[in-house]
Amino acid sequence: MTEILPFLKELISAPGISGYETGVRPIIEKAWQPITDQMSVSRLGSLHGLQKGTGGEPRPSIIVATHMDAIGLMVNAIIDGFLRVTSIGGIDGRVLPGQMVTVHGRQELAGMLVQTPVRLLPSNVQSGVVPLEYLLVDVGLLPDEVARLVRVGDPVSFAQPPFETVGETLVGHTLDNRAGVAAMTCCLETLHSRPHVWDVWAVATVQEETTYGGALTSAFQLHPSLCVSIDVTFGSEPSSPSHLTFPLGKGPTLIWGPVVHPFLHKILKELAERLEIPISIEPAARYSATDSDAMQLVAEGIPNVVIGIPLRYMHTPVEMIALKDITRAGRLVAEFIAQLDETFMEKLTWDD
Repeated sequence: MTEILPFLKELISAPGISGYETGVRPIIEKAWQPITDQMSVSRLGSLHGLQKGTGGEPRPSIIVATHMDAIGLMVNAIIDGFLRVTSIGGIDGRVLPGQMVTVHGRQELAGMLVQTPVRLLPSNVQSGVVPLEYLLVDVGLLPDEVARLVRVGDPVSFAQPPFETVGETLVGHTLDNRAGVAAMTCCLETLHSRPHVWDVWAVATVQEETTYGGALTSAFQLHPSLCVSIDVTFGSEPSSPSHLTFPLGKGPTLIWGPVVHPFLHKILKELAERLEIPISIEPAARYSATDSDAMQLVAEGIPNVVIGIPLRYMHTPVEMIALKDITRAGRLVAEFIAQLDETFMEKLTWDD
């Protein structure tokens, strides 16, 4: 059984921003290898792990998707040895100055995000959050050395070391969505020792933060009967609206909205109640902002449901998550899969 805390620390310490996921994929592959029957990598780089079901051929299948990519930065100019950067994915810029980063150039370079002294900034940006365009990465090298080692287009990842709090939470960058990968791993470990009729495809997708390309292509390639997304959602923060955020340590969320199939939502909600797994209902009036937005639209349409793990300080280098919410999300998905039988799809009707 994978110990979730060291595994999650290893996951969030590895690079793997959206479109550049090769740094983290081998870690996931190593964890999934003993608990899957087949491993493969899609043409875009998503990792597929198959747990074969016990039902007769042809068996129905389910994708459980959780993205392994993360937000980050990219070098878009080099000026006098300093690096200007742009964002890959959406980044909350309020806590960027002073953050440690790794520049993935011709060799990995440690650096720091710094800002021009306030008095030298344009008057319209001297107060409030300094826009990313006025921040620089300083790697502490002379200009000619920087020009030799760094190119425009090189990715830059956050390098804040993870740390634990006394409240059984973990803080660090990239918990969106390596926390989902950890939950998926808990799910696979549970199912590995339990018979299940359906084939299970565990998919660590790429490019969720930018294009949904991994979810689209993997769902098209594998063509499952159902899809589940495990992702993070907004955790309660100081002064955050209670109807839009969810407390840490109080269980995962079930998204309710147009992307989610109402029958699947009903089944998961009732199952959580029977298992005494605390959940919250998360309304999403349009999109879920997860891989399910893409998978729902593949081929003739794939019924989806979305599990959210509350996360504080989302899209910053100092995200926070409760470990028990990760294990609860993994257990809920595993129990749902374990009860799927050959006739389940015959019961699946759209009744909102």
